Amino acid sequence: MKSEGKTSLQAFCLEIAHSLVSICMAIIVGALVIVVVGENPLVAFKELLKGAFGSKVYFANTISRAVPLTFCGLSVALSQRCGIFNIGAEGQLHLGAMAVAIMGLYVGSLPHVLAILLLFIAGFLGGAVGGLCVGVLKSKFQISEVIAAIMLNYVFKLFTSWLASGPFTSGETSVQTIKLSDNLSLTTLVQNTKLTTGVFIALVVVAAVWIFLWKTTAGFKLRATGFNSSAAKANGINSNLLMLLTMGLCGGLAGLAGCTEVLGNYHRFIEGFSPSYGFTGIAVAILGKNHPVGVVLTSFLFAILNSGALRMARVTTVSSNVVAVIQSLIIIAVAAPEMIRFAKRSGRKENSEAKGGAK
Repeated sequence: MKSEGKTSLQAFCLEIAHSLVSICMAIIVGALVIVVVGENPLVAFKELLKGAFGSKVYFANTISRAVPLTFCGLSVALSQRCGIFNIGAEGQLHLGAMAVAIMGLYVGSLPHVLAILLLFIAGFLGGAVGGLCVGVLKSKFQISEVIAAIMLNYVFKLFTSWLASGPFTSGETSVQTIKLSDNLSLTTLVQNTKLTTGVFIALVVVAAVWIFLWKTTAGFKLRATGFNSSAAKANGINSNLLMLLTMGLCGGLAGLAGCTEVLGNYHRFIEGFSPSYGFTGIAVAILGKNHPVGVVLTSFLFAILNSGALRMARVTTVSSNVVAVIQSLIIIAVAAPEMIRFAKRSGRKENSEAKGGAK
């Protein structure tokens, strides 16, 4: 048992080392790009760090940017632990945001704590519906979850835009729903920033996901299915039911990202409110090695880059797109080996299911 634990720890350390090397290499390439455009990379990166940590307001906004990324990263990480790939977090967070925007129109008169609790439940359930749609298409009709999620992303985004421009429109020029009551806002932690109590909710959810995965029977079954679905089936685990439940949970986690954005920042649903949080969550999960703690750290890293890029572009002639290049290089370096392993596992899974069906 000790040797197994030691081996597991060594493997985890190697994965972390790989991620750190990938980050360093991406930063070096980014520095070379900055040199090519005629700027000093040390000055550019100094301004980037100032944009993320230069003041109390900057730091608070950096943390706030990490909150939706954490929820979306957890959504993707949980699905990958089960051996499936939830690429639909973007559409699911839109459903969660819309559920909150609609529900909020009817609970504004309730006590603040009760109303916020109901809205978080609504956001979770809204996203869960989106996740379950992917799960049903996968388990009942054998449609690839990747293809199903990509299609449903467009369906869910268009559906929520229709609701915001039609039945629940505010009547203003932009596509958005009616503004929610002030009673339904999350408490701001630092004045003149977007940092709210949503950060504490995110940390609680991170802890809950960790406990679920490593301290519960259901979490063990989920990880066992992701590691070897054939062996899990042989030991009596209902993989189809587990996949449905997992996709429901994943969708719910993504829905919470939309919930915190509506209650913490916009106080309504606004078309295009998400700068692709759901898709960035894929990178967050992969770079964080599908571990809740890794997801938090990676979310904060991406938040630093995104916050700092704005100041770097203002103060220097370096475009904020350089940060996008750095992020892309990190994703490629870390994701390529992971996606190859995932494809191999999926191939083995399909082959074993085909052989089982033939028998």
